[in-house]
Amino acid sequence: MSRTERLEKAITAMLCMQRQCWEHAVGGRALIHAGKRELAILFAKDSALRQRPDGRPGMVEDCTASTDAIAHTALLAYAVRETGDAKLAKALEEMKRYAYEVAPRDAEGTIYHVIDAPQFWSDCTYMAPPSFASIGDYAEAMKQFRGAKKALWDSEKKMMRHIYDDGRKAWIRDKFWGGGNGWTAAGLAEVIGMLPSDMKTEKAELVGWLEEILSGCLAYRRADGLFHDVIDDPESFVESNLGQMLAFAVYTGVQGGWLADSWLKEANVMRDAAIARIDEYGVIHGACSSPSFDRSGTSTEAQAFTIMMETVAAPFVKE
Repeated sequence: MSRTERLEKAITAMLCMQRQCWEHAVGGRALIHAGKRELAILFAKDSALRQRPDGRPGMVEDCTASTDAIAHTALLAYAVRETGDAKLAKALEEMKRYAYEVAPRDAEGTIYHVIDAPQFWSDCTYMAPPSFASIGDYAEAMKQFRGAKKALWDSEKKMMRHIYDDGRKAWIRDKFWGGGNGWTAAGLAEVIGMLPSDMKTEKAELVGWLEEILSGCLAYRRADGLFHDVIDDPESFVESNLGQMLAFAVYTGVQGGWLADSWLKEANVMRDAAIARIDEYGVIHGACSSPSFDRSGTSTEAQAFTIMMETVAAPFVKE
């Protein structure tokens, strides 16, 4: 099928999937990237509908999300700009109140990933920094990136470890999880594209970090263009979403003029590998799977990155 057909099917498939807090947020962002204005606004309306008294939107069941909740900021901000809807504007203000006044932080101001433990997760690099950048607070976006990097970055492997407990000063999961490194690469790409022209030093800092992550991950890419769920562990299952996330970051960077064209060949290999796992309904298989993310299968977030990858790849690939 053509890229456009694949994109439309991927969107339909995503809309038919149940979504947890962060999956709803990234799904909404994917719709914004794809230019699906009305669908993105509808996603934002449901984020607001499920807002908790503490200000966290998009909540389901007994969700302990903090940065996952903050990830709805960009979606709400977009919908407010597009509609001027007073209810959405109020939801956005309550979300900002949570992010700045309520969300648990360490002594340096880095937001913990959950509300019930002082933990840093690599997931937070996509959830928090682009959210602050989307409302023009670039300094806060940089603070959140730097705090997460300080807690989780392995300078030797050039990858992020997964979960660190700041209270216990111990790793909960020190693995180089593919999804977490993908979140970081995608979050960096989003923020780099939003930084204003007078933040050249910060932009260079983030571009350099993204290039390191790309190099660190690509050192472990399989011959088929895919990665293992734990990137450096060949005993872990083969996973399809990391490649999409890295490809999205590369296409975004080349299109923005801040990554060299030479990265495109790597993005194309990863895109081709992912496309081979998309079925006739637009569902990508072999992703780190919902609901437990401990096996191969499907997920809303993988659908979202199918959409985002295919949208930003448009200038570089044939229809």
